[in-house]
Amino acid sequence: MTFLPIVERELRVAARKRSTFWLRVACAVVGLVIGSACMLLTRVRGLGTAQMGDVLFNVITWLSVAAVLCAGLFFTSDCLSEEKREGTLGFLFLTDLRGYDVVLGKLLATSLRAFYGLLAVFPILAVTLLLGGVTGAQFWKTSLALLNALVCSLAAGLAVSAMSRDSQKALGATLLVLLLFVGGGPLGDVIMGLVKGGHTKPLWSLSSPGYAFVSAGDWGRSLYWRGLMISQGVAWLLFVLACALVPRTWQEKHAKPASATKSWPYSWRYGGAKRRGSLRRKLLGRDPVLWLACRERWQSLLIWAMAILVAAGFIAVLISTLPREAWMVWGYVGGLFTLLLYLWAASQSCRFFLEARRSGMTELLLAAPLDEKQIVRGHWRALLRMFLVPVLILLSVHVAGSALSQISMRRMYAQIGASASGSTSTNSSGVVVYSTSVTSTNAARSSAMLNSGPATERLVTVLLAGLAAAASTAGNLVALCWFGMWMGMTSKSANLATLKTILFVQIIPALVIYVASAFLMMAVMMPYLWKLTQTKSPTASFPWMTWYPLLSVALGATLSLAKDIGFFVWSRKKLFSSFREEAARSLGQPRFAAPPILQPIAAPPVTTVQPYPLFPGTGKE
Repeated sequence: MTFLPIVERELRVAARKRSTFWLRVACAVVGLVIGSACMLLTRVRGLGTAQMGDVLFNVITWLSVAAVLCAGLFFTSDCLSEEKREGTLGFLFLTDLRGYDVVLGKLLATSLRAFYGLLAVFPILAVTLLLGGVTGAQFWKTSLALLNALVCSLAAGLAVSAMSRDSQKALGATLLVLLLFVGGGPLGDVIMGLVKGGHTKPLWSLSSPGYAFVSAGDWGRSLYWRGLMISQGVAWLLFVLACALVPRTWQEKHAKPASATKSWPYSWRYGGAKRRGSLRRKLLGRDPVLWLACRERWQSLLIWAMAILVAAGFIAVLISTLPREAWMVWGYVGGLFTLLLYLWAASQSCRFFLEARRSGMTELLLAAPLDEKQIVRGHWRALLRMFLVPVLILLSVHVAGSALSQISMRRMYAQIGASASGSTSTNSSGVVVYSTSVTSTNAARSSAMLNSGPATERLVTVLLAGLAAAASTAGNLVALCWFGMWMGMTSKSANLATLKTILFVQIIPALVIYVASAFLMMAVMMPYLWKLTQTKSPTASFPWMTWYPLLSVALGATLSLAKDIGFFVWSRKKLFSSFREEAARSLGQPRFAAPPILQPIAAPPVTTVQPYPLFPGTGKE
């Protein structure tokens, strides 16, 4: 008997896929572009070679850890549940195969592309050893921490996929498990420290792969190896859990009586009889696609829960006695919720069309008196109906939080500038002496740039920057929804459609926009920065510098909105023009082509029928 036959077969299939090769090439190219841009930006800003190596190392490693933690979301969260839906997983257990054969095969097959992509980034990361600022131990420990984070993410996705059947629920559950896995331990230690009123040693943080990554660059004795081993042990426990669950969860549950369809799971998903009847009478006559897409109420309930949680947290911080500098943390918290909102929008927009193709509903809709534009617009109206109000709440909180965060940052720079502008001392004669260093001079100049101008101008700048960020976020959501609808018509699975939507609409353009805006702002600001360096007074005020934050945000928002408009126009055009063609391809039919020209067929020759003699030889017919 062949040892681990599923592993061998899955590895052969994964190694022969074109996506495995192109993903490795794409990761190497992206790493080269990001590395070149970082080196150029740091060089323009006048940083040394060692500082350049440290900046490049931090940028690439943080982007890499974010990518490997997302591997479980898009590669393994639906690998086993997809086999359950298609009914192919049960055939494997009719043989002598065990649960670990199937799970290990899926793990290696799905991790091959992610591992090759991470491996392609390591040579670019090793360039920092030549630049300086990074030690060999830091490089190898960080690389090992990245591999550990990849294994933990894939194991979490496998454990969730072994228990689930629905792709979207598996994606959401994997995201929740990863958030608890990565951030639950550090959050628990922070809470324990606040309760005890002092600094506590890392305890629960040792189970987080993020702690092993962060502590990889610590000097001296650290808890890096202990945290690495504990997080790896948790990952293998999740893998064992998946192996134990797969043979017991692949069977479909027995059919329930008709009365059971009115139980609480059915009511949780579609609502009670009164709610279903009211929704049918209200929407079915107006737009049948709108009614079909709005039937499941749990989707809107989750986004409403997220909006209420964010608004409640904002109000709690606003009325609390925390120092105003605490609003600086809002940038990270708001960024996390914005990323979750983007992921939710991409997943929801592609889900309806993908499930309609899989169930055959698309053909029924096209056979009805509905054209392609009515179907697409019905889905868009359903998205607006379910998510518009909670999204507006989230955007309002985001604008207010960003404004307060900017104000807190300006106050902090003002305090740094006041303390760094010169420390006073009194000599024996009673004369006040000022001592100013180079570092304090730079801090004072930064404070002067950010806090120059009237208070009204600074307030207007902060509010306009928050509105520009909100407009950019709204544009990103619209582009994600329309491009996600097109990906739902062209992709094979929901996870693949979500990954393409997030990658093409948000991640890659965000990196390009950040680098382009940084270079443009550097080119515009160069004369003023040169004038500032030639000024003898460290606190010299330049009124034009007051608008620097607003110009930076406005440039990024303008580029982002231009990108969003491009994706919206292109996706809308493709959906309206190629919807029927993609629906036909989902059935395995070839693309529509012109019907063949039928050649005329010649008429058959006319033959005369000779009379047959009834009585041969007598002449009688």
